[in-house]
Amino acid sequence: MKIALIAHDKKKPEMVNFTIAYKSLLKKHELYATGTTGLKVMEATGLTVHRFQSGPLGGDQQIGAMIAANQMDLVVFLRDPLTAQPHEPDVNALLRLSDVYRIPLATNLASAEILMYALMHGELHWRELLHQNKENK
Repeated sequence: MKIALIAHDKKKPEMVNFTIAYKSLLKKHELYATGTTGLKVMEATGLTVHRFQSGPLGGDQQIGAMIAANQMDLVVFLRDPLTAQPHEPDVNALLRLSDVYRIPLATNLASAEILMYALMHGELHWRELLHQNKENK
């Protein structure tokens, strides 16, 4: 599965701790991240992460493009709801695209952990079936 990891500045330490905790699960999947988040995750875990631009420089939109092309399977976006973001329209567009294309999306640590448990137990297997059905058409 292709998993996007995004974190606002004040949430980057949480993302690093999250990826350390779920490293053994995450290493089985393709990871994508916005610039600084991806770098911090790679440094802390040694995981391979495909890095895009930082969020304010277009990274959110790059991940959004993958969602729109049905090339992303899960998004963990640890948002900081108490700090105004200069690229808020991009953030909202990413959230909207996740809803439109039915991509599982976690916006806080609690929901991210639920998605990891679902991933562990094969509850997100339907995403793989969608890809297989698309290939067979």
